[in-house]
Amino acid sequence: MRFLQEEKPDILALQEIKCTNDQFPQKELKAAGYEHMATAGQKAYHGVAIVSRLPLSKIKIRDYCKMGDARHISALIDDTVELHNFYVPAGGDEADISINPKFDHKLKFMSEMADWSKGLKNRKTAHRVIVGDFNVAPDEHDVWSHKQLLKVVSHTPIEVEHLGRIASAGQWLDVARHHYPSPEKLYSWWSYRSKDWRASNRGRRLDHIWVSPSLKDAACDIGPEQYKIHDDVRSWVKPSDHAPVSLTLKL
Repeated sequence: MRFLQEEKPDILALQEIKCTNDQFPQKELKAAGYEHMATAGQKAYHGVAIVSRLPLSKIKIRDYCKMGDARHISALIDDTVELHNFYVPAGGDEADISINPKFDHKLKFMSEMADWSKGLKNRKTAHRVIVGDFNVAPDEHDVWSHKQLLKVVSHTPIEVEHLGRIASAGQWLDVARHHYPSPEKLYSWWSYRSKDWRASNRGRRLDHIWVSPSLKDAACDIGPEQYKIHDDVRSWVKPSDHAPVSLTLKL
C-alpha cells in the first residue's frame, strides 16, 4: 500500500501472493483506487495477480507441467496492451536434475514457457509485456559474482540458456539491459541472510520486464528514467527480498 501511495503506478503485477482468491485484499486495493483485479491464488504458496486502475479483460490463467500451480496470469489492459505476469519456479538448492526434482521442474517449466512464447500470434505487431519473478539472473553483471555463482541455482548456464530461448522465441526486449547495458551491475533481489544487504550488495537481477517488438519505442523513447529498480523498498519494515521494478510505457 505504501508503494502504491508513493509511486502511483497504473498497474501492479504481484508474484507469490500466498493466498486464495477470496483472501486477496480487494477491499483495501479498491479503496486505494485500483478497481480492477485479476488473481490466480493458491493456498499457502505461489499465486500471481494483476491490480489495475485501468479496465482488465480477456483474463487467462495457464498451467505448466500439469502441476496445478498458480504461476502465470494474463490480461488485456484497457484493450491496448496484453500483460503476462509470471512466477517461475525457484529451482531448489542443487543444480542437478538427478537429485533435485525442483530444479527439473524449473527447467521443464521454462521449456514450456518457451513453447508458449513461440506459439504467440502476431509476435512482431501485438502489444505485449511480460513481467515477473523469473528466478534467473541471465547476464554476468546481473549477479554480484559471475564466477562464484556459475554453479548456483538462478545463474547456471543451463538456466540462462533456457531463458534465452524464451526471449528469442517471443522476440522479447529486455528493457533493463536496453537502458542499462552491461557491464553496469543491476540487481533486484538481495538475500535475507545478509545483516546489511546494502553494504554487502550481493544481489541478483531475478525480476524482469520484457516487451514485444511493437512496444520497443514505447518502452525506450523517454530514456533510462522509464525503467527503475526501487531498491529503497528493500529497507522498509519487513520487506520482501525482492525490490519492485517499474516501467513507464509511452503509448
